Amino acid sequence: MQSLFLTQLPTCPDCKAVPALERPCRPRAFAVSRCSSSRQAPFTAKTSSKVSCQGATGSAGPNRCSFLGSLQLVHAAGSRSHVRKATEVKSEEAATEDPAEQGLAKGEEYEVELVKPLGIRFARGSDGGAYVTRSDPRLGNTDDNVQPGDKIVKVSASFGNDIWDAINYGQVMYAIKTRNGQVYMKLQSNGGDTSIMQEAATEFSKQFKQERSGGDYGEGTREMQTKNYISKKETERKRREMFDDALEKFAKKDIEGALVDFEEVLGMEPPNYVGDDFSRVTQIYRVTQYNISCCYSAMNQIDAGLEALDAAMRAGFEQFGKIRSDPNLDNLRKNERFQKMVDQYDEPVFNFSALKNIFSFGKK
Repeated sequence: MQSLFLTQLPTCPDCKAVPALERPCRPRAFAVSRCSSSRQAPFTAKTSSKVSCQGATGSAGPNRCSFLGSLQLVHAAGSRSHVRKATEVKSEEAATEDPAEQGLAKGEEYEVELVKPLGIRFARGSDGGAYVTRSDPRLGNTDDNVQPGDKIVKVSASFGNDIWDAINYGQVMYAIKTRNGQVYMKLQSNGGDTSIMQEAATEFSKQFKQERSGGDYGEGTREMQTKNYISKKETERKRREMFDDALEKFAKKDIEGALVDFEEVLGMEPPNYVGDDFSRVTQIYRVTQYNISCCYSAMNQIDAGLEALDAAMRAGFEQFGKIRSDPNLDNLRKNERFQKMVDQYDEPVFNFSALKNIFSFGKK
């Protein structure tokens, strides 16, 4: 490439000089080039366009080769033409790109059908609906169209071919977790907007942010503190009522109804919670996870039940005596994974394997 480019360069008709190139493919990359006359001077853009070596009276200075200046300008113009063509090619490629690869428009609905485990995580939005918070193929099966902020509008029923309207977060979680086989979901794209999962901004909240950034304490700050306190207490009250309703449904053997409410209680967990004992989850969250495992056990949903029980112990539920003896967990306890999982969080009083080795004197 370089030798071909150099063979096309003209030479000075007087001194036969040929310009040297440090970077042949970049515009204005000519190295310092000089004539073979006694006094030499570097080429600049001010040289005359006359193709000859100027003498001492030349406008560009004594003994400066001017034909190199015109050559550089021609090369730079050619480079600009090349850049223009590259831009045109890029525009043409963008125009012919598949619209599906450019992402879905906000409000557009789409369908997915995935095999569990799902690589999608959900959260409860401010309207009570189920929204995507994460889509990661490393966690399980997902789809390229699924983005954070998308809302679930329909979901496959726990059993059969029925499709349910997504009423609330708890119902969607119940349907997904109890579903055997592929999970069908119809989602509405929000274009990556996740503001629905955040508290709506008000004039007082904006004023509060302005005061906080300015180190001031005024009406906006007082209003936000009062509003946050009232909102927090109201959410706690609704959450407790829903928890009690779920317990009542469970006692009446309405397991599905109890499970939906318990899932809804989980979705109402306050974000960034830090308790007085520095715990990162509330007490009602731990107990609710345990009650969910009881519901799944009653429905003989072993995998979902063990997953909920593991989440409860991981969150800090430490009533291991109840876990080992609660009749509501009988179906889970029959599974060989149950004992091993519980022992990871609570060392048993008697290590039966060790006792067996002691009294058998090492015999197999």
